[in-house]
Amino acid sequence: MSTRAFITGVSGTELTAAEREFIRVQRPWGFILFKRNVATPAQVAALVAELRAVADAADAPVLIDQEGGRVQRLGPPHWPVYPPGAVFANLYDTDSALGLDAARLSARLIAADLAELGITVDCLPLADVPVAGADAVIGNRAYGTEPGKVAAIARAVTEGLEQGGVLPVLKHIPGHGRATADTHFKLPTVDTPRDELERTDFAAFKPLADLPMAMTAHVVFSAVDPAHPATTSATMIADVIRGAIGFQGLLMSDDVSMNALSGNIAERTRAIFAAGCDIALHCNGNIEEMRDVAGQTPELSGRALERAEAALAARKPPQPFDRVAARAELDALIARANTASA
Repeated sequence: MSTRAFITGVSGTELTAAEREFIRVQRPWGFILFKRNVATPAQVAALVAELRAVADAADAPVLIDQEGGRVQRLGPPHWPVYPPGAVFANLYDTDSALGLDAARLSARLIAADLAELGITVDCLPLADVPVAGADAVIGNRAYGTEPGKVAAIARAVTEGLEQGGVLPVLKHIPGHGRATADTHFKLPTVDTPRDELERTDFAAFKPLADLPMAMTAHVVFSAVDPAHPATTSATMIADVIRGAIGFQGLLMSDDVSMNALSGNIAERTRAIFAAGCDIALHCNGNIEEMRDVAGQTPELSGRALERAEAALAARKPPQPFDRVAARAELDALIARANTASA
């Protein structure tokens, strides 16, 4: 059965009657979960199963933002705490191999948690390169301030997720590290010259251009397109994301409901597709906004469908894994990182 080119959130820990009807009729390609959707492992697994059953799509992707640190939708008491990206960056500076090992182990453990629930996609890794004076929305989520180091750690995180049977989503392409505002609330403009962006922000994403999926940044790069954020900029998507960076996978927007985007929800959705995104992402579970997004979303077809199918086909079965031993090893590496940075 055909699907529509959007990913939707839902409002709570169980589907409402209105949400079931919406999913059945509008046929979103996938779903995304947040803390409001999480109570216990059994409840999350049941919700994930129900989403797929109502959509009549056993392979419908179910996404979550499970980074560790500040951005962790699954947490205590049912799931462990994971470190933010800065921990891997600090360990990398002491011993690059150990830093990569820790990043890979953390992602592999996260993947094990997600796979048990039926969640198949994690919105991770980040390749954002923060700079002094930028908004703290990225902050210690980042893997460092040097593009090669950021890309290397992001690759290790990708490997850990993939080894656990979970697909990665690269974010926030082509870079959120210079943003001087939190895009949940305001649109930031980056005035850095393009040649510097090529050496820094864009350079961290280029080695990761083979990843199956990526999420855009709601950030204006005035050197490329002074009028539109990357998410709704045809120039940015064609010239930078598909061109200079070389990303050819499935491109999804960041959340349509974030206030960095202008216009109403329907106008934002139209702009996202007009710019060249393959998939629109809507997160907040507001049923009226969900209907507005669906009303402006095309059937998933053509090149976008090919990219979506290729992304799902990239997911492999989990490899054998000793979770207890891996967690003990990760804890030891984190302790080493903390000692080194003390």
